[in-house]
Order: sequence, then C-alpha cells, then structure tokens
Amino acid sequence: MTNLEKPLVTVILTAYNQEKYIEEALTSVFYQTYPYIQLIVIDNASKDNTLGVIESFKGKAPAFQVIRNRHNLGLCRAFNQGLTIAQGKYVIDLSGDDVMIADRIEKQVEAFEALADDYAVVFTNARYIGKSGQQLHYHYETDNRGKAACKVPSGDVYKNILERYFICTPTMMMRTAALQQLGGYDETLAFEDFDFWVRSSVRFKYFYLDEILTKKRVLKTSLSTGVYKKGSGMLQSYYAVCNKAYDLNRDQKEFDLLAARIRTFIRKCLYAQEFELAVRFRRLLNYIENPGLQTELIVLMCRLHFPVNFAYRFYIENLKKMTPQEGFAF
Repeated sequence: MTNLEKPLVTVILTAYNQEKYIEEALTSVFYQTYPYIQLIVIDNASKDNTLGVIESFKGKAPAFQVIRNRHNLGLCRAFNQGLTIAQGKYVIDLSGDDVMIADRIEKQVEAFEALADDYAVVFTNARYIGKSGQQLHYHYETDNRGKAACKVPSGDVYKNILERYFICTPTMMMRTAALQQLGGYDETLAFEDFDFWVRSSVRFKYFYLDEILTKKRVLKTSLSTGVYKKGSGMLQSYYAVCNKAYDLNRDQKEFDLLAARIRTFIRKCLYAQEFELAVRFRRLLNYIENPGLQTELIVLMCRLHFPVNFAYRFYIENLKKMTPQEGFAF
C-alpha cells in the first residue's frame, strides 16, 4: 500500500474532567507512526482545567479540531458530534485518560485493509494502568510471547457478545461507513459499548488483532463504577439494549444466551437497589423462558426492597479491587 493509497483515520477524543491525563492521551495520538490522522477533540463541559490543557496543547501541536460543549451532553451524544464531521475511512473512539501505543493505528489499518467490507471492527488486547500510569494487568492474559493465552472470538461474534464481555472498548477501530449505517451511538443511553456491539455484530464481522496496542486507565471515578449506584441510568441502558437484542435474535441459542444475561442483570438490579427495573427485566425474561425459582426469589427480594447496596459497594470497592469490568457490565 503506497502513501497515496493509505486511508485517513479519524480519532474522536472525548474528555470530561481529565486534566491530569488529557495531555498524555493527546500526545499518544500525535506520536503515532501512521501519519494520516484527523483528530477531533470534544471537551464535554469539563469543570476542571481539561479545556485549558487542550487549548495549550493546540498551540504547540499540528492542527486539530476542538468542540467545546457548554453542557455535558453524555458520552454517546458527544461522540456523535465528532462522527458527523469525521472524514476518515476508519474511526477510533478514545477517552481522555487512555493512551495509544505508537504503532496502534498503523497496525490496525493494515489489518483492516486486508479484510472484506463486512468487517466493521478491528479490536486488540490492552494493558490496564492505574491513575499514575502503573502497569496492572492485560485484558487477555498473555503467554511468554505477549500473545493472548486464550482463544479470542473473531468473525461472527454476535453470540459471544450476548454471552459475555470480552472486548476492551478503547481498543476498537471501527469502519466509519458501518457506524453511519447504524446511525452512530444511541444518544438515549448512558454508555455506548454494549449497544454498539449488539447492533453492529448482528450485521457485521469483528476481527481480533493479537497485539497490545492500547493502555486503558482504571480509575475509581470511571463510569463503570456507577453501575451499582441507584439512578445512574446504566442498568436502565442495559435493559434497553436487551430489548433490542430480543428483537434482533435469529435462533434459539441466541435467546438462551440473552436469557442468561438478563438473569445477571436482575441480580445486579438487586445489588444496586433498582428494584422496579428488576421486575421489568423479569418480565422480559419471561417472554423467553420460565424465570425459575432462584430468579423469582431474587425478584421477590427486589419487591420487598432489600437494602443490599451498601454491602455490594463495599465488595466492589474493597474486595474486587481493580478487576476489569464489562465496559460497564458485569
């Protein structure tokens, strides 16, 4: 592939209150070995000095676009702002506290260009890091060659998406045309990944590139910590996506996998004290199969408003430590 044939890649970097990390994230874009990048930076009405750091960086870096939101529009709507002006053949959704390895875009473009048009996503392994950049663990455990020690789904991954969390969201490079066909992210939801995975994987294929190309930062203030907070909207978003999956499913195996996932969300509704939502999940489950005694007992506890949130939050914050969570799932 000659330089004239290499496609443009759009990086949409969304930031909110990430003044400590935004410069490192920006630097990781400009230090890419791949030169054909359109960078769109969206400050989602940060209350700290995130925008100031972005403006300062802009004065000493190659040109990039900055969108300054006066109000926090949420992750999905902010990303869609960037998507409407994205010119790249491929797009990356990057958070203001994550870091790309220098050859990430080059390697993902090379992989994408060798794939058929029915592939919408190329994703990779990732290294989790702490607030000070200390190395934690890999998303997929690696062998002595740095390769994933387990088999990672690739190709038609819709059933895998229904079954469990396995993709580290910030590692994805997405085909812009596929995103546009899907209408971008669903702006009614609190987060993007599970919904995008469900809607895209039922129509397109995914490719796993066995490389460690992104550092994903784990913070106590990350959005994933809000999943067990009553009223966060996250479990409500999962409920909406499960309804979409119900309509998209194609065979009994997919309904079985969805039913198992719904049972998990019912338990989490109990832990988060989202009692009414648990009843709605149970109603959806009943369309697929008999909920069974164990699930009915959990729903009964929800109907009785058992106050278990404190104990669950203690478990998450003190016992589960930094175990990676499902893009905001379980």
